[in-house]
Amino acid sequence: MNLLLDTHVLLWWLDDPTLLAPAARGAISQGQNAVFISAAVAWEIAIKKALGRLKAPDNLEEVLEEERFQPLPITLAHASAVISLPSIHQDPFDRIQAAQAKVENLILVTRDERLKQYDIPYIDA
Repeated sequence: MNLLLDTHVLLWWLDDPTLLAPAARGAISQGQNAVFISAAVAWEIAIKKALGRLKAPDNLEEVLEEERFQPLPITLAHASAVISLPSIHQDPFDRIQAAQAKVENLILVTRDERLKQYDIPYIDA
């Protein structure tokens, strides 16, 4: 499986994986599954960390490499796909992740009920 982790899922995985549902933990930990982290997630973490709204590692890029998570850049195809999404969610970070999952055929790992309403496969976190 090819997985795309939502922001809260990544943070829970790094801080306390027991916060995740067993199916999500299992999927992330299985070595044969590719785990992708969107550039949008790193951007959202950086913004919220700078505002003092969350705690995250200072060396996030190194931590992601240690976890063997793969970076997923935002491409023009991803940005263009956002327009085809229904107006379920107004959060730009979540909308770009939904578009990335759709374009790249990734399974989104999330607990966000609004994200689950998009026509993309997901694993409940």
